[in-house]
Amino acid sequence: MLDVCLLGTGGMMPLPYRWLTSLMLRYQGKSILIDCGEGTQIALREKGWSPKPIDIICFTHYHADHISGLPGMLLTMGNAERTEPLVLIGPKGLTRAVNALRVIAPELPFEIRCQEIEEPEKEFFFDGFRLKAFKVNHSVLCYGYSMMVDRAGRFDKDKAVEQQIPLKLWNRLQKGETICQDGRTFTPGMVLGEPRKGLKVTYCTDTRPTDSIVSNAAGADLLILEGMYGEADKLEKARENRHMTMYEAAGIAKAAGVPKLWLTHYSPSMNRPEDFLDGVRKIFPETVAARDGRTMELKFEED
Repeated sequence: MLDVCLLGTGGMMPLPYRWLTSLMLRYQGKSILIDCGEGTQIALREKGWSPKPIDIICFTHYHADHISGLPGMLLTMGNAERTEPLVLIGPKGLTRAVNALRVIAPELPFEIRCQEIEEPEKEFFFDGFRLKAFKVNHSVLCYGYSMMVDRAGRFDKDKAVEQQIPLKLWNRLQKGETICQDGRTFTPGMVLGEPRKGLKVTYCTDTRPTDSIVSNAAGADLLILEGMYGEADKLEKARENRHMTMYEAAGIAKAAGVPKLWLTHYSPSMNRPEDFLDGVRKIFPETVAARDGRTMELKFEED
């Protein structure tokens, strides 16, 4: 099961009822945070989740509304006696940005490991899941992210018996291990069926519509995109500032063929994002104008 929580849905500045951009994902005891805008810690408290077990923090880019909550988050982790290393992922310049922010959080009881993205697309592999970053089109270097949990095929006993694979190796092969024994090499593919559908969430804010979003969102169970503007007369402003309208986000969701779209990263002038849903749902019916704290549990399909 993959837990998804949109902690903050605001863009540019926090509001009394809307914190700045942040998404948290939890899978098998690991927590991944994407962006850390001002108010992220409060949003976590309101949700009842803890910052201590966060294993990875990804940044789309380094505008303040996406990274300004980091120093306080690091201090809170340190005060919670965290000692495990923390992985930070972001566009080129991550180390410089983090070091600058750490002027007010200089002493931490854990190591920070920065991994910078320089390619148009890059995958990061972790125990049980992977993250893929892909470049989008904002006023500064900016990336979207997909989190993917792959699912191996079912164990096929008949294949194992037919190939005379020793019984004591079955469990190890089923877990993905390649084994060399008695002059033979045994691989997981020898005992597993076709890969089953896994889980995927794609998240992207602060960009104009791009083909990279459509291609990377394909196959996602949930797509989360910015809906900065809902007013019909704001398209030109969206183009000038390299943002998206709700209608453009809906067009991307339709093109990608996803089952559900959450809108986020609203302009501070937009008090009620849901007021624009009638028009947006004419393009993509399964659109939600997400509010802070919106949560979803994704589960593997039953075989």
